[in-house]
Amino acid sequence: MRRSLMAICALMLALPAAQAQEWQPDRPVRIILPFPPGGATDLIARILAERASRDLPHRWVVENRSGANGNIGMAAAAQSAPDGYTLGACTIGNCAINAAIYARMPFDIERDLVPVFWSASVMNALVVRPDHPARDFQQFVAWAKREGPRVNFSSSGFGASNHLLGEFLNGRLGLQMTHVPFRGGAPGMQAVISGDTQMFFENTPTLIGAIRGGQLRALVVSGRTRDAALPDVPTLEEAGMSDAVIEPWFGYMAPRGTPPAVVARLNQLLNMALTDEAVQARMQDLGARPEGGPPERFVQHVQSEVARWREVVRVNRIERITE
Repeated sequence: MRRSLMAICALMLALPAAQAQEWQPDRPVRIILPFPPGGATDLIARILAERASRDLPHRWVVENRSGANGNIGMAAAAQSAPDGYTLGACTIGNCAINAAIYARMPFDIERDLVPVFWSASVMNALVVRPDHPARDFQQFVAWAKREGPRVNFSSSGFGASNHLLGEFLNGRLGLQMTHVPFRGGAPGMQAVISGDTQMFFENTPTLIGAIRGGQLRALVVSGRTRDAALPDVPTLEEAGMSDAVIEPWFGYMAPRGTPPAVVARLNQLLNMALTDEAVQARMQDLGARPEGGPPERFVQHVQSEVARWREVVRVNRIERITE
């Protein structure tokens, strides 16, 4: 990210707690959620919004505004008044990967937005229907090689982390799976349940209910370690694939021009919510790892992720979207 963005973060961190307390929201804070309801981004945002505003005069609201792999909602957030009453939900997709795969972006994350809070990280789980012939990852790979391009895999949108994971498997393992994008994690999951697609590599919080309910079976996860919510499911490394760690993440940004004291107060409210034991328990039950910390920590993570995914797109020669 640009030095100016880092300087803003440093200024926020230098503000004394008393100054952050000077701003108190006197109407609902709106979190624009750039994806449909039911996905990990949506679930985590609603948990935090409820707790962060519980002791305030007005409850925060989550507004789903999906499209263009998260670009539409994030652009709306960037164009909102910089008064502290609008946040945009930022993910590995719309705030890191999209800049590498879209030739034209409707917003510039460095120019139009300022970081507020890093909420959580998750991992992806590869799921199939319970009646799928593969009982583990190795059997799935053998099956997919036999089936070739007849294997369809869901994603939550072109360029989403689960899209790139599917293409990564194609390249590394010599598969020919066909990508079928959807407008979010929940519809992509339903496609597997209904049999329209045969595989989905999606965020654990989106899938955990269907896995526990027996509608889907998890074969492998993409994290450095096993997911505490799915302790019996091996990692890709355990299944024989090295250098395959992908952990999607979530956070919030405000429109450029939002006063530093306001950003500091929003960060404080969200950190307080995240440290609530009930919130941590709910997030961990979903398979989400709480993050937190000052805005500076979030912007440093986003910076490293933007660089990483630009390199992934370049090395794998993934075609850019020009529309």
